[in-house]
Amino acid sequence: MTNTPLKIASLGIQHVLAMYAGAVVVPLIVGGAIGLTGEQLTYLVSIDILMCGIATLLQVWKNRYFGIGLPVVLGCTFTAVGPMITIGAEYGISAIYGAILVSGLFVVLISKSFGKLIRFFPPVVTGSVVTIIGITLIPVAMNNMAGGEGSADFGSLSNIALAFGTLAFIILLFRFSAGFIRSIAILLGLVAGTIVASFMGKTDFSSVAEASWFHMPAPLYFGMPTFEVTPILTMILVSLVGLVEATGVYLALGDIYKQKLSGKDMEQGYRAEGIAIILGGLFNSFPYTTFSQNVGLIQLSGIKTKNVIYTAAGLLIVLGLMPKIGALTTVIPAAVLGGAMVAMFGMVMAYGIKMLGKVDFSAQENLLIIACSVGMGMGVTTVPNLFSEFPSSLQILTSNGIVAGSITAIMLNILFNVIPYKKKASTVLNEQKAS
Repeated sequence: MTNTPLKIASLGIQHVLAMYAGAVVVPLIVGGAIGLTGEQLTYLVSIDILMCGIATLLQVWKNRYFGIGLPVVLGCTFTAVGPMITIGAEYGISAIYGAILVSGLFVVLISKSFGKLIRFFPPVVTGSVVTIIGITLIPVAMNNMAGGEGSADFGSLSNIALAFGTLAFIILLFRFSAGFIRSIAILLGLVAGTIVASFMGKTDFSSVAEASWFHMPAPLYFGMPTFEVTPILTMILVSLVGLVEATGVYLALGDIYKQKLSGKDMEQGYRAEGIAIILGGLFNSFPYTTFSQNVGLIQLSGIKTKNVIYTAAGLLIVLGLMPKIGALTTVIPAAVLGGAMVAMFGMVMAYGIKMLGKVDFSAQENLLIIACSVGMGMGVTTVPNLFSEFPSSLQILTSNGIVAGSITAIMLNILFNVIPYKKKASTVLNEQKAS
């Protein structure tokens, strides 16, 4: 079938729908957790949608300096949600954007050499980190299922019924649908749950009425960023995990397109992600990485033209310039959001476990790396005062469960899987010289 403009447009809309739930849920969760007003939340959703479009363009448009030139769709990584909520609660929203800016600059600087650094981030490390992040997100989902922390009807039967009804609807869609419908199951669940909630009197559309039809993005909307060491370390770790995930997406798309990617191609892809993260920090949005769900749509459609992704990016930019569209998402009740979050955050944890599936479990060292890193990450999360007597310089590494767990995984991997390898290689070399 020829790639007619109508077909390209329809496929572009499909790509937007496939990633839309993930794009809007992140600002709703983070903004709700750090106490933003309705007006601020509307801005956050709108600017996130807009920046998803711009970030996608940075990857698809290949030039001398950045862009991998493959049909990659970028959105905010879910692995950043927990860390951003933690940073916002402890240091304030300005520290979130300071950390995002520095992490983006870090990605740009290491884009050329990341191929060499990736050996320090095998599946045993990245899988452990993503698993830790997924586990720490589940309490956020549980609070929302009950109606949102501090709500007057927290834990009411109506909220619980709404949350589990939304979750059940999403599960049924996954069970009895396929292809494109399955790929937008979360979005359909949010829509269905909100419709039911409106009949229960749990929705408020005043924010939609008050929102304008058009706005211009405002750099540093939430004020000047601040720079704290622990938040910066946390977001750098998140960005490194994002680069590892992106590497898999690049290689998958390269295989679909029968295109062998060079080191230069990978470098430009990483650099585009770094620039997208920097722009996210400047416009008070989020760190961006590849959305793997859109790769599935490319396989389903069989259409291999980048014009589809250019169309999707253009639609996202247009939608992001219309606050009234963004305001529509803010009417989703916390309980409905919580039901969908169980599925989404559970998938983050499940993805971490899937990454761990590539690990050689016959090696006791790998089991110990996973055990200690996940145990340390969860331990510090549940008992945050564990290292309160440590010097402040050390607390930078121990006060955050994700940082503590990640560093544990990285250090133990070096100890068990990197250093022994070097020793074996040198031993072989000495034996060869001796012979």
